[in-house]
Amino acid sequence: MERISADLLIPGDGDPVRNAVVLLEAGIIRYAGPAEEAPPGGVTETRAAVVMPGLWDCHNHLLGLTDLDTSRIATVPMPLRAARSVPDLRAALDAGVTSIREVGGLGVYLAQAVAEGSVEGPAIYASGSILSATGGHGDVHGLPLHWVADFGHSGGDFRLADGADECMRAVREQLRRNAKVIKVCASGGVLSELDHPIHQQFTVAELKAIVEVAGMADRVVAAHCHGKPGLMAALEAGVRTIEHGTYLDEEVCDAMRETDAVLVATRTVIDELMTDGTLPAPLMVKLKGVAEVHADAVALAHSRGVTLAMGTDIFVSGAGRPNSWGRNGRELAHLVACGLTPLEAIRTATANGPLTLGPQGPRSGVLATGYDADVITVAANPLDDINVLADPTRITGVWKAGRRVKAA
Repeated sequence: MERISADLLIPGDGDPVRNAVVLLEAGIIRYAGPAEEAPPGGVTETRAAVVMPGLWDCHNHLLGLTDLDTSRIATVPMPLRAARSVPDLRAALDAGVTSIREVGGLGVYLAQAVAEGSVEGPAIYASGSILSATGGHGDVHGLPLHWVADFGHSGGDFRLADGADECMRAVREQLRRNAKVIKVCASGGVLSELDHPIHQQFTVAELKAIVEVAGMADRVVAAHCHGKPGLMAALEAGVRTIEHGTYLDEEVCDAMRETDAVLVATRTVIDELMTDGTLPAPLMVKLKGVAEVHADAVALAHSRGVTLAMGTDIFVSGAGRPNSWGRNGRELAHLVACGLTPLEAIRTATANGPLTLGPQGPRSGVLATGYDADVITVAANPLDDINVLADPTRITGVWKAGRRVKAA
């Protein structure tokens, strides 16, 4: 049994506890609470300033790209991209991220490598290919259409599907690859060439077909969506999460609360791409339009009681590059800037993480008896300065399923 003693315990769900102890045994939390009530025991003892659940990043992509040009997904060899992604997983662990919901990329393949111990990384709950309408956000407009279609049929990172029957087939293909969540582009996006972020891209009938087939296998659907038409269509169809949600309004927020949908806002990608400034001019125009309203949308959703979960939309490989792995904790500071308290922001990255997976969600994200022993220790109190969680050097310890994978 391992014993972690801390000046402060942040449980993920509930109030912080001063002078606390967490006991880990066989991959499970056996106790988490006040030190004076803790049972005796603990072969190994760690002392820390703060102990809290491992972080969840609920929107990211293991693409193995070294720059922001996502069109290269279809032209860079998949084995090379997978090799580049292995250090990304290590970087995520070092940043305190113990679980990721990977919504399009190589995660379905890397999940098995992590689970079997071949690769060190967070637990991966992956979607397989992103489902897109022809000409939509998941299409590579600069390549011949049959190339893109063939790429999707051969297990690539995106899959074109038009009409309800083809949408159902595309979902079943992802289930065959053991996808834990289904990802669909319900609206246009920023990093695709010809589509507009506001435009709806799947019909309600197509979206309902996707949700129905996913639900038959206890999977939920994550809907990339910026514009209100796609947002309302996705919610009508029954998706579990809205990714981005840029142009949501009061009506959308009310619909999200009524359907118990979760917003994964992804402020990080917007900030990182705006700061980098290397996008081609047409894409930068789209990005600026999104950036101008997105922060207000997140603030509105929070004020209207919409459930939020942390997601970054990180997809670049290589330390120090814009929008690269290891920078995951920056999202929390963005959420605080949108009006969340530090404790509320931490909840989006802990207790709320498993909510984005529906029935596939593990018992994780909370320091409580019987939960998975995914735990981190932190050098200073993030309730005083949330930026502590954005600095991997301040994450002094990481335990995944009770095994220590990072030490100070």
